[in-house]
Amino acid sequence: MLHQIEAKILSALSSKMSAQQLASACNLPLDSILSFSQSLRERGYVSLSQEERQDCRLTAEGQRFLSEKFPEERVYAAALKSAPISSLTNEERAVGVAWATKNGWVNIAKGEISPASAPEEPYRLASALQKISSGNSSDVPQESLQVLSKRKLVSQSTAKTIYLEPTAKDYSAELSEAAVSLASPSSSAVNILTREMLLSGSWQNSSFRKYGVLAPAELPFPAKRHMVSRLRRRISRIFTDMGFEEMSGPQVQSSFWNFDALFQPQDHPARDLADTFYLKGTSPLPDDAGLVSKIKKVHEKCWGGQWKEENASKPVLRTHTTAVSAYYLYNFCKGNTIPKKYFSIGKVFRNEATDYKHLAEFFQVEGIVVWEGATFRNLLGCLKEFYRKLGFEKIRFQPSYFPYTEPSLEISVYFEKKKQWLELGGAGIFRPEVSIPLCDRYPVLAWGLSLERPLMLLNEMEDIRDFYKSNVGWLRKQKVQ
Repeated sequence: MLHQIEAKILSALSSKMSAQQLASACNLPLDSILSFSQSLRERGYVSLSQEERQDCRLTAEGQRFLSEKFPEERVYAAALKSAPISSLTNEERAVGVAWATKNGWVNIAKGEISPASAPEEPYRLASALQKISSGNSSDVPQESLQVLSKRKLVSQSTAKTIYLEPTAKDYSAELSEAAVSLASPSSSAVNILTREMLLSGSWQNSSFRKYGVLAPAELPFPAKRHMVSRLRRRISRIFTDMGFEEMSGPQVQSSFWNFDALFQPQDHPARDLADTFYLKGTSPLPDDAGLVSKIKKVHEKCWGGQWKEENASKPVLRTHTTAVSAYYLYNFCKGNTIPKKYFSIGKVFRNEATDYKHLAEFFQVEGIVVWEGATFRNLLGCLKEFYRKLGFEKIRFQPSYFPYTEPSLEISVYFEKKKQWLELGGAGIFRPEVSIPLCDRYPVLAWGLSLERPLMLLNEMEDIRDFYKSNVGWLRKQKVQ
């Protein structure tokens, strides 16, 4: 059965007509004509064609030049009077002199302009403006049109016109059926199921128009979270399900919390400008003089030399979220024996070159378990369970070294696509020199894991930099999960 709008179009279409003409004849919006013309073409009732027409119009400045003449024409007129350049208007000096010189009309010497050769009559650009103004843009040479467009004296656009033409296929029977449906509302095909029809029950006696599920449709691009944000939410949910509380802290930290509280010596290479982003100014040390004294004492006893407060006061963009762990150990775990489990997901910054698996700005997944009964096996169990929930079955632990944990390990997972192991982070037990000055507790399990690297594996990507490229096409292809 023909749709009501299709029947109207076919009834009005006696010969080749534009979509605009049909919209006027049928008293319908142009969008409706264009939409239903596609279904009529697919059913063989009409053929469609398209014509393009270049539309060229004068801009406001072009209109002004048409009446006031071009600046270069005015400059030539001034040159005939041997006028000084200072007598010209700003527009004539900025635009007219350059074009008059380029055209070879004038000479400039000692601040004065003099005529060189007379311009053609009429001036080709002025003649082109006149033709465009009169609606004869097709007679304007393409070269002149390009110059006028570049000087923003004309605007060009392409106008498209869609034409419909009836085919030889007979549709009289379909038109008659549609006419009967229009005359008998009870039997007419319903296009939309409304709330009122559901409430009244009238839909049960209605005839619904068939829905073409195979008809071509525009591909929708629904809004969705960036894949990095989705993985952050997923990791947060995993740790929350495992009984962890989330901790947070500022991205700008003092060197005290970022390095000193973690037993990293003040002459450690990681503190160099080549590895760390330092900021101007100073950051205050903790108000607790006892804590600062403990950190100073443990540094001077274990590392030797003099511990300096000015080094600890330097502000940095945090190089790891372990600075947040140190802050939480001091503020929330000191003075009690209650076991605590914390995690955080935050940005960290490293002054290093980027490549397919390294970024200067990236996310780190941090975790600590504060429990005097904890063991190294508990640490391995937590990490194994986390990665299992994340979707990785093959996990490997290898001995490693970090200044603030002992023993320490690196975590790697097997990348099936490349048939190789990929390191995803480090972990260990905080040294007594870290946890005891901060909270008088030991042991404290700790880890710092990459977020982008496992995301690369989960999405079979080979370059970590792809996450942060402004590539709309790539983002649209990502799964919603």
